Amino acid sequence: MKMNYAAVVAATAGGIVASLAVAPGLAQAPATPDQMVAGLKQNLAESQKRLRQYEWIETTAISLKGEEKSRKQQQVYYGADGTLTKLPIGQPKPQAAPSGGGRRGGRLKEQIVENKKDEMQDYMERAAALIHRYVPPTPAQIQKAKDAGNMLLRQPQPGRVRLEFPGFVQPSDLLAIDVDAKAMLPSAISVATYLEKPEDAVTLDVRFGTLADGTSYTAQTTLDAKAKNIRVVIENSGHRPLSR
Repeated sequence: MKMNYAAVVAATAGGIVASLAVAPGLAQAPATPDQMVAGLKQNLAESQKRLRQYEWIETTAISLKGEEKSRKQQQVYYGADGTLTKLPIGQPKPQAAPSGGGRRGGRLKEQIVENKKDEMQDYMERAAALIHRYVPPTPAQIQKAKDAGNMLLRQPQPGRVRLEFPGFVQPSDLLAIDVDAKAMLPSAISVATYLEKPEDAVTLDVRFGTLADGTSYTAQTTLDAKAKNIRVVIENSGHRPLSR
């Protein structure tokens, strides 16, 4: 299974913090939706700036029909020029080529496997392109949704606020941002949408964590393509100060 799937999901997750991004200091939840969005953007921008002082481990797992097909780890940090750098940690041993029971039969089996890989690769690329229409959401998209009356504020539990944007890109879809009302930082972002048909569902779930200094980061990102039974999970952990 190709690792391109993980690359598109990682790029999506990395863009979330950068784009939603205006310094901490808002002790109370803003009184209006406009103030809430502004405060959220401010705190995310500050977190993104502080995150450049850390290095961490990114673990990516790709599963098909519930069975893990690949897993890799990378050391991640921002270079002096601000570029995100990822260095592989170890390399998995190559698997022995399966016996085809004869050269002709083996080549046919390999061709079928390659065709399936190409089909899944194409599907995941289309799914990733669709997700990119939602995440990162642009200020223009947010403003358009607000102006159209398609922005809802909910309080799923005390201290938490959810901003929901139904019909954000296409009918019956949903973009939702869960916010810690005190810290004014996101705890989760989710997207529920579909490709050509509603039954061809694609979802993205991003969970945030907070470091000791208050820096917000994407702790786990999960992309589910249920029609193809493909799941990509990316976890970031082991943050420590970067030594230049």
